[in-house]
Amino acid sequence: MGEKYRHELKYLIKKSDEELLKLRLKYLMELDPHAGEDGYMIRSIYFDDYWNSAFNDKEAGILERAKWRIRIYNCSDSSIKLERKKKFGSYIYKEAASLSKDEAMRLIGGDYLFLLKKDNELLRQFYVECITKLMKPRVIVDYDRLPFILSEGTVRVTFDADVRAAVLSNDIFDDALPAISCMEDGRCIMEVKFTEFLPRMVKEMIPAGAADITAYSKFGICAMKTAYLHGFSYYEETGIPSDMMRK
Repeated sequence: MGEKYRHELKYLIKKSDEELLKLRLKYLMELDPHAGEDGYMIRSIYFDDYWNSAFNDKEAGILERAKWRIRIYNCSDSSIKLERKKKFGSYIYKEAASLSKDEAMRLIGGDYLFLLKKDNELLRQFYVECITKLMKPRVIVDYDRLPFILSEGTVRVTFDADVRAAVLSNDIFDDALPAISCMEDGRCIMEVKFTEFLPRMVKEMIPAGAADITAYSKFGICAMKTAYLHGFSYYEETGIPSDMMRK
């Protein structure tokens, strides 16, 4: 199909290691021009179908899977994308289509019909998914990212901190949404993405004690943390009384 997958490696590192790495990377790579000195906040609202397939496929370790999301930055409506992220082991492939604020909120509210009038194949495919699989918003994932880039090998190194699940509303543009922390204190996620090759100087930067978490999913941990909001089988497994499930 001509899809060009990228390598994606993930590591769970200590915050102390992150600080040292950032100091080194400033001399070897460039800070992403879209980011300030402190990076930016990413907010994604993930969709899943009636059977929670995206969540269950991830938990089951299915090699080839896909997720749909709407992504914004710093809770702003200046850049809104509908994205489909395909994953095959440690390889990823992302497709994106731009949305207006009104279109994003219509999709979140369950209004998909207007997608048929869009001259975009990805949007039409999302319409088919929504209608045939009863797609709906599952969880909002927030985190703070500091990204570095290297043109050789199209390398991108990012540090993602304070992963959290926003709750109580699906208004992704509300910067006051309360959130549930989903990450261990004193840790952050280091992601290394590249298309062609990974330069040795970048490879050697990965801390010796870093935990390889290629199968780690921000969507997965946030969906699990907020499972009580969606009636997952989580309740039966943990023995939470059924009357609490309706509250």
